[in-house]
Amino acid sequence: MHAQHQDETLRRFFAGIAEQTFQVQLGVVDPPVTDYVSELLLRFVRTEDIHRVRRTDGRPVRDLGQMVLEADSRIGTARRRIHRQIGDFALFWAGLFPESLGHHSADATEQPYGAFCVHGQRAYLIASEIDTDEQGETPNDVLERIGRQFQMCAYGLREVRREWERSEGDKDARPFLIN
Repeated sequence: MHAQHQDETLRRFFAGIAEQTFQVQLGVVDPPVTDYVSELLLRFVRTEDIHRVRRTDGRPVRDLGQMVLEADSRIGTARRRIHRQIGDFALFWAGLFPESLGHHSADATEQPYGAFCVHGQRAYLIASEIDTDEQGETPNDVLERIGRQFQMCAYGLREVRREWERSEGDKDARPFLIN
């Protein structure tokens, strides 16, 4: 029960900060996109969800280029799932931690931020074109909007990070702890 309470607390925190940032600060009033972004933050609190894409031998794929190769070798719902994960992975790093992107690319000569944006946008758009009948899956139109607005979503996540860093420096704010 304790873990469930923690997840709900985090869910409310991320939903509130995403709504404040996207709707109030940026003027982006698209609740499904805002909800998707806050759920992405919640999922990626657990590092195993960041590296969800696996090779056929079960090892996690940590390189963006390798993830694209894995996605391109799949069909149907599996292809959609991996492309969505690529989009999520790229959006997470480009949005929250762009300064660390050089660590996620095998090719140090490419511009990591730009590559992450291109791959992330492309991945969301590909995922949005693959129909799925799996219950609970993100609707294609939401993935398409995120793909088309990828850089705005990444910017929004940078603003989310600034907000929570600002709240960490507020001596009157309640401490935010993740166990």
